[in-house]
Amino acid sequence: MNYESFFTILCIVFFSIFKTSAQEKIWFDANWNITTKKNAVYYRLVADHKSKKQQIIDYYISGKKAKEYFFVEGKENGKYAEFYNSGELRITGNFENGFREGIWKTYYKNGKIKEKGKYKVGEKVGVWKTFYKNN
Repeated sequence: MNYESFFTILCIVFFSIFKTSAQEKIWFDANWNITTKKNAVYYRLVADHKSKKQQIIDYYISGKKAKEYFFVEGKENGKYAEFYNSGELRITGNFENGFREGIWKTYYKNGKIKEKGKYKVGEKVGVWKTFYKNN
């Protein structure tokens, strides 16, 4: 192995260790209250550095993604997605300044829409449609 290869591998290992140590896990129970690892249903990896816009990804204990959304200056802002423990999409929508806004959809595990409607400043508005599960 030449010097350059050794240096590259060393840099990769150092970066991996640094990146791993720069994150901590926050554990949540079934109601999204902070808890211990023993009682957790979900967890979140939290980076040491904070920025104005943060992507938040919450996971089931199994390691599969539970939720994905953005925080901007301490409030939910942007696209929101929630998933079943089996990996299928469960809910999609959008946040503006911490409130649900616009069209939100809930899905059955088979991918078909279960419910669809609109939010305005966090409140349901207009006609909401419920679709029955047809196998």
